[in-house]
Amino acid sequence: MVALLRVPEVAAGETQAVLAQWLVTPGVEFAAGEAIALLETDKAAVEVEAEAGAQLLRTLAEPGTTVEVGAPIAVLGASSERDDVDGFLAASGLTGPVRTSEPTRVFSSPFARKMLKEAGISPDVVTGTGPNGRIVRRDVERVITETRESPDVPAVVAAPASEAFTELPHSRLRTAIATRLTAAKQTVPHYYLRRTARVDPLLGLRRELNAVSPVKISVNDLVVRALAAGYRAVPEANVTWTEQNLRQYAQVDLGVAIASARGLATPVLRDVPGTAPGEMAARVRDFAARADEGRLRQHELEGGVATVTNLGMYGVDEFAAIVNPPQSAILAVGAAKPAPFVVDGAIEVGTSLTLTLSVDHRAVDGALGARLLDAVVRALENPMSLLV
Repeated sequence: MVALLRVPEVAAGETQAVLAQWLVTPGVEFAAGEAIALLETDKAAVEVEAEAGAQLLRTLAEPGTTVEVGAPIAVLGASSERDDVDGFLAASGLTGPVRTSEPTRVFSSPFARKMLKEAGISPDVVTGTGPNGRIVRRDVERVITETRESPDVPAVVAAPASEAFTELPHSRLRTAIATRLTAAKQTVPHYYLRRTARVDPLLGLRRELNAVSPVKISVNDLVVRALAAGYRAVPEANVTWTEQNLRQYAQVDLGVAIASARGLATPVLRDVPGTAPGEMAARVRDFAARADEGRLRQHELEGGVATVTNLGMYGVDEFAAIVNPPQSAILAVGAAKPAPFVVDGAIEVGTSLTLTLSVDHRAVDGALGARLLDAVVRALENPMSLLV
């Protein structure tokens, strides 16, 4: 039976999505449950699965099109029904162009975006030769060469004196991040707790684990486990705030902040204490790879009671992060650096790690937050506890 494929509500509150890609070929049979289209939201790429076996008889929107939730984007049916499509569309009141789009979005590979940013070139002046007009490396290299040879190619906006600049349109993800974090800073009553931990034993354990683990385990992976150990020790803090009540969780799910090529993403690791260190490290690596490609799933970005964010790899000693609602805390991790410690009245050099816990005061009071952070520090300084 001929039917319309409409844009599903891929996330609560979302009214639009970008049709990133058709995953099936017109005229080729697909089965129930098979992914037939890829939609891109503010947070992730979401696959649309077929409710029943059929064929893609006609597409009503092209890749790169912004489509409204509920809008028709294709006609599905059996191959014998291909001649019925025009009559079906007319009966549905969909004669004429059926494109519920804003101006077509320019897609580009992560490396191409990086090259464009470094060269100060707008994506609007680049013609993509990749799949579905996607801008790839060779396209950027061609425009850079043309820019050098011809001054007429628009790259940088001219301005008086030394104020030349390039205007880069906000992506949907960057706009979403700005909106969400502005609201969080304005509406969530933050407080901040800071501690340092001596992590020489932790670094030793990491070396031993990496000697046998098929996946490299990072310091950040172990910090995530330490935060989970903190929540197990202080289960009263494993809560989030709602306007009606406190929601307390039996399982410890934690987000991991990833600086992807597309922007900040915070996928959530489920049941951290119940996951082996190597398996958890593999999940984080998979998250990072798919975040760069825009292929994180919506459900992977939802939930969690807290997030770990780490800037230590950039040499940052310490920083305070913004809580990501509806989570109730975020742990900011600085660089592990040599520092003096007093042991039995004598000074010795060890490795210090600075932690800053930002907390939603509505959900977790100060004393409770302090107990949580203390439990995290104890887990880091006694790292064998992370393996049980």
